[in-house]
Amino acid sequence: MVTGYCVKCKEKGVELSAPAIHQTAKGGFMAKGKHTCGTTVCAMMSKANAEKAIADGATKAY
Repeated sequence: MVTGYCVKCKEKGVELSAPAIHQTAKGGFMAKGKHTCGTTVCAMMSKANAEKAIADGATKAY
């Protein structure tokens, strides 16, 4: 389960539906997914958390 912050709803800890793990240009990792309101939510994470999210079922997009 990957959680993030929805800027539109101002909610913390929202669960991302169909999260995809991306690697940033500087080598960091982030998860992108949709919230129930339709907004794309991004969550920055460490490499360890990104690998754990991929093992839990998130798609690898890099």
